[in-house]
Formats: sequence, structure tokens, C-alpha cells
Amino acid sequence: MDIFFDFLQSTGFANLFDEPLSLLMICVGLFFIALAIIKNYEPLLLLPIGFGILVGNIPFGDMGLGVYDNGGLGEAGEDFIPGNASVLSYLYFGVRYGIYPPLIFLGIGAMTDFTTLLSNPKLMLLGAAAQIGIFITFLGALWLGFGAPQAAAIGIIGGADGPTAIFLSAKLAPELLGPIAIAAYSYMALVPVIQPPIMYALTTKKERLIRMAPPREVSQREKILFPLIGFLLVAFIAPGALPLVGMLFFGNLLKESTVTERLANTARNSLIDIVTILLGFTVGASTQSGVFLTTDSLKIFGLGAVAFGVATACGLLFAKFMNLFLKEKLNPLIGAAGVSAVPDSARVVHHVGQTEDPDNYLLMHAMAPNVAGVIGSAIAAGVLWSYLS
Repeated sequence: MDIFFDFLQSTGFANLFDEPLSLLMICVGLFFIALAIIKNYEPLLLLPIGFGILVGNIPFGDMGLGVYDNGGLGEAGEDFIPGNASVLSYLYFGVRYGIYPPLIFLGIGAMTDFTTLLSNPKLMLLGAAAQIGIFITFLGALWLGFGAPQAAAIGIIGGADGPTAIFLSAKLAPELLGPIAIAAYSYMALVPVIQPPIMYALTTKKERLIRMAPPREVSQREKILFPLIGFLLVAFIAPGALPLVGMLFFGNLLKESTVTERLANTARNSLIDIVTILLGFTVGASTQSGVFLTTDSLKIFGLGAVAFGVATACGLLFAKFMNLFLKEKLNPLIGAAGVSAVPDSARVVHHVGQTEDPDNYLLMHAMAPNVAGVIGSAIAAGVLWSYLS
């Protein structure tokens, strides 16, 4: 009976009394999984994150199984003891030290077509305008009492770029990495819910019916030169963005050069899938209730919602502003795609446009500010890191 009672004391049911909030986080994990399977909201992200939340919130007591039980792995002044580190802490190493985000950017670059952006470079301004949400969120976080490095990491949520948010928070505010990552990916997944009401509120029916001219044909030489020139310009302007934009443009060069198709296929398929699984799962597992459920986490989620709305609105309003000076008008809906949620934001723009006019095809036009937003958020992260590190 003593052995039996000792076994009972080691179960998650017994430890639940010490960690009752774990049940709340398990419900959150199940909710994410339901959104992924039932609503098809970013299933490649929400399903690994949701299951990771379940894993991270099983009450395991003092058995040392969580992502934070690292045995001194990488901690200054501590001796690493292999036997004291959990397996999850090894997987979480790529999140803690910003290894996974550049690999994600490599895959994004290998699957991204910059043709529309090259054919109509002024659409890059829409991607830049949407990044205003980052700096407004930064100011809001300062106002709520966060330190400047923490506020910068939180601000990147306004760019709706999960990998960039993880990368910057790992560098500037590792203590907030879990809440920032979950907030960033949550709002990325909720693009189809958050953005359409803002689009309808800030545009008229006449504006939503605007048809844009087909993009011009872009030569292969332009496609090859763009990642080279783009990388050099961005790297010299914002060296702090080097790990992200370097991998983004490298992946794009693998794709456009046409001589490294095997490498490009690996980057945009196998590699990005593997890293997405590891990133999503370990980020989810980092949401242990004792670490995650804090007042700061609630503030971060609130700021994230405001940031995403502001970024969407800024892109829309700047497109309307540009129309004051353009002979060929832009459909202002494409301004909403200036956030970095690629390609979901562009798809939402296309869907809203076709709701008004089934023959109006906005997807390719929306991809231009969408990919510009990816570059813009990486540059913003690099600038903030350079200034605050």
C-alpha cells in the first residue's frame, strides 16, 4: 500500500492540487487545437502550439520535465549537468537562442515570389506603413510600465510576424518569450476574424470595387538581382536584421537562381516543416501556468490585439492617402496585407474583394505589401535590437 500511495503522489492528478491553473491552460490548448481542426485557422501553427500547451501543463511536480528544466544549459555562471536537463529543454534551445526563426525565414524566402512587388515597387510603402503598429505598440508597452527592451519585443507583435517576435524577444526579453510568441501566433491565426471588420469600417463599397491593372512581366534577371541588392541595402541600413533578412533573401536566391532547385525545395518543404513543428510545439510547451499566467501576459495580449488592429488600419489608410496622388488608383484593401502574416492576410484581402465583386482578383496585388511587410518587420526588429541591445 505504501508503494501504491507513493505512486499516487507522483501522478498528475495529485500534483494538480499544487498547480490548479494548469487546467485553464489545458483548456486553452484544446481551444487552439479546435480552431486548427474545425475552423482551419493556421492549422500548421495552432495545432503544434495547442498540443505543446497540453504537454507543458501536465502537472509533473518536481520531476524536471519542462522546457525550463535545463540543468544550467546556456545559463551564465551555471555548470551544465546533462542529467538535470529535460529533453524538452534541448528542443527549446532553438527558441531561447533565436535559432528557429532564421530557418523559418529561409523557407519563407524559398517559397516567396517577389514578382508583384518588383512590378509595382510603390506597393512596398504599404508594407512599411503597416509597421507603424510596431512602434505604437512599443510606446503603449512603455506606458504600461514595461522596460524599453521588453516594450520593443512586445511591439513586434504589431507586425503580425511570429518568427520575428520570437527572435527579438529571445534577444531582448527572454522572460516574456512565451506570452509574446503565443500572442503573435494567435493573432496571426485570427487574421480572418480580426481584419475584415476593420477593412469594411475604413473603406467604402466604391473603393472595394476598384480593379487594379495586371502587374507587368518581370524578367528573370530582375528576380535574381533583387535578393542580392535587397539584402545589401537592408543589411547596411539595419545590421541587426542580418540573421533574418539574410536567410530570407538567401532562400529567395535559391529559388530564383534556378540552379539550386533541390536546395530551394528542401528549404520550402522539409526544412520549414520540421522547424515549424519544433517551434510551435516548444513554444506551446513554454506556457506552463506558473510562468505564463501573469498580469504581464494579459497586458501583452491586450497590446497585441491593439497592435494588430492599428497595423491593419495604417496599411488601409495609407493606401487611401496614396490614391490622392495616383492616376491609377489602388484598391485600398491591399493595404491591410501590409502586416507580415504571409500569405493569410493577402488571402483575406482577396476574399473580401471577391465578396464585393467575384471577378476582382486582388491576391497577387496583395502579396506585394504582404512580403514587403515581412521585410519591414525584420528591419524594425533589427533597428530595435541594434538600439536597445
